[in-house]
Formats: sequence, C-alpha cells, structure tokens
Amino acid sequence: MNGYNMQWKIIWNRYCMAVWLLVLAYPVAGQTQHKRNEPDEPGAADRRFWVHALHKIAYPVVHHLSCGSLAQQMPVEVPPGMHAENFKKVTYLEAVGRTFAGLAPWLGLPDDNSEEGLLRTQLKHKIVQGLTNAVDPSNPDCLNFKTELQPIVDAAFLAHAFLRAPHVFWTPLDSVTKRRYVDAYKSLRNRSGAYNNWLLFAGLNETFLVSIGEDYDPARISFARNKLKEWYVGDGWYSDGATFSLDYYNDYVIHPMLVDMLKVLVDKKMATKAEYDQALLRMVRHSEFSERIISPEGSFPPVGRSITYRTAVFQSLNQVAVLEKLPASIKPAQVRSALTKVFKNMYEGNQNFDSAGWLVLGFNGHQPALADTYTSTGSLYMATLGFLALGLPADNKFWTDPPADWTSKKAWSGLPVKKDYKVEY
Repeated sequence: MNGYNMQWKIIWNRYCMAVWLLVLAYPVAGQTQHKRNEPDEPGAADRRFWVHALHKIAYPVVHHLSCGSLAQQMPVEVPPGMHAENFKKVTYLEAVGRTFAGLAPWLGLPDDNSEEGLLRTQLKHKIVQGLTNAVDPSNPDCLNFKTELQPIVDAAFLAHAFLRAPHVFWTPLDSVTKRRYVDAYKSLRNRSGAYNNWLLFAGLNETFLVSIGEDYDPARISFARNKLKEWYVGDGWYSDGATFSLDYYNDYVIHPMLVDMLKVLVDKKMATKAEYDQALLRMVRHSEFSERIISPEGSFPPVGRSITYRTAVFQSLNQVAVLEKLPASIKPAQVRSALTKVFKNMYEGNQNFDSAGWLVLGFNGHQPALADTYTSTGSLYMATLGFLALGLPADNKFWTDPPADWTSKKAWSGLPVKKDYKVEY
C-alpha cells in the first residue's frame, strides 16, 4: 500500500470512529422524533420504539463493516470453556448475515424525507459500502465464505437479505463486487453441514443464485424441499431433522426460509403455487402459536436451544404480518402491542448490551452459561429477525389501529378468545 492510500485509510478510520463515538454519546440520535406536545397517532410511539430498538442493535454491525473496522471493534464473546480464537473465522459473517436479514424489510421501504426515512437512507449507504468491503480481499473485514462449515448458515441469512430487498442489498453493488459474491456462494458447495435445518441454508444459497440468473445446484434445492415435506409433523410444526425438538427453529429458520425459497422457485416456474401455498398456510398456523406464547406481561418461554437469539423467536409471526396473512382471530394491532411489550422488556434497558453497544451472550441479560457451544457474539444478531414488521409502512393498519390486547392477555383477563384446535394441512 502506498503512502497516500495509507494516509487516506487512517483518516477514514478516524472518521468512522468519531461517528461511532457520537452514536454512543447520543443513543437516541437518528431515531424518529416527534414534536413535543404533538399527539401521537395510535401505534406511532410503538413504531418509534421498534425503529430505535432495531437501530440500537444493528448499527454497530452496519457502521463498522462500512468502515472496515468490524473485526477490529466487535468483541468475540463465547460460552464458558470455549476459546474465542476458534470463532473468529465465522463470527463476523454471522453478525453481518443475520443483521442484514432482519433489516431488509424495513430498509426495503420506499425512500421518503421523514426522519425515519432519512435514517433508512443513512443505513442503506453504509450497507452498500459494507457489502463491498465484505468481499474485498484487501479489506480487513473481508468475510470468510471459503473455509469452515458455519459460513453455509450465515451466507444463507445474507442471501435472505438479498432476496427480501434486492434493490437495497444487491442491485446497487458494482459488477466486481457482485461477481465476488457469486464466487463466494459457489465456493460453499465443497462442504455440507448437519442433517436438519441446515439443508434449508444450502437450498436458500442456491435459490439466491437462481434469483440472479446464475448457475445453481438443483440437488441442494430439491433435497431441502423434499426433506422438509417429510419432516412436517403437523399443526404448523416441522421436525428439525429426523426427531422433533421443542425449540424455536421453526421460527429462526424453517418457516421463513422455506416460504421465501418456494416463492422464488414459483416465480421461476421451478415449483408449483400449490406447494408454496401449503407452506404458507403452515407458517400462518404456526404464527398462532407464536402469538399465544406471549404472556400478558410480555414474556415468553426460554425453552430449547439457541434462546440467546432472543426476539428471533418471532420471525414467523412478523413475516405473516408483513404478508398480511394473519389469521382472522389475530388482529394486526394485537401483534404490534404484544411485541412492543416484549421488546420493551428486552431492549428498553441496557441489560442486553455491553458498554460499547454490542449484544452480550444471554437471554435477557448477560447470561453466558445459556449460550450453546456454537454461539458467539456474531450469532446473537439473529435478534433482528423479530423486527420484520417494520417493513409495513407507517400508514398500514398494523401501526395505525388502536392498541389491542393479545390472546393470553385476554384469556387471563377472563375475556373471550378463540378456542384453539389443530389444523390438517
């Protein structure tokens, strides 16, 4: 590197650090504001809180990747007895793929001059630079796709971002950067992972290549589709592999990735609409469970593995809301009200963040012993997947309808609720 480039890189890094320090000093900067004493429309305050919470979680990843300082600044916290060095080849792609997958619906909204719109524009500019850095071999934040098994997983979360908002994450990239991503995705084919939800990761990676007109491996797509059909156990639940586990992987991965994979395949005439419709109906049914597990106080059961993914538990419920396919018995405002209560319990305070704003290992606080052996700091950014409903515009009834009690709150208050019963599809 010549002297001029070195000097420019130093200046750029100092600028990025200055911006980051300003964000830490003014944690509400950039969130949508409203004029003092101006009455809120119903749900407007909820939306502001969602935007603030998502920005609070995602900004460190987005900002530092855009500056080429993610690997330098992001801590790598691991469970007790594990060694951080063993995770550094994979944790940064985890953070990026998962964060971007959660941001995609919100950032995919049309540009506008509202304060929220300007915040989205700021993030989108940073994301384009960050995605460029992420596959630039000369950048310190060039991400690892080519070794280890874990990149199969987190390339899929990044592919989900590309599919959810291509005009934000894919179209603006220059041709060199696009070619580097295509090569990175094809490089994943020399590895295979676990015989469970990992099949969907491989299938979604290939589906992304389908969506951009690149060569793809049909076997990986077919294997994912066919095994998930076999692993459906009924009433909106899939088994995560050959045996059923009571955890949240139907929400972390299975329903959202399967539905979005099939949507692309239907568009490309590689799957039938009937297959997509069935998968969607199953996700809709599953969303009823997701809404019912939210207690009147805005808590939910910390069961199963990977509970350090926090609000990713509600990805399926969010996606059904974004598709405007909520069951008739679940009003959009009750989903908004329930999730707002959950988010305030988790993100209104700082118990889930370190002093520099990074997520810490835990469920609702620093609880590293709860982390699974495959979990590190980057893994935690799956929490952003609980915010997909921000992809609904501010004038959608999800945000404008008056607050409403959710099912468990009504049930525990002695109010009428729909009787629950299994479905057959």
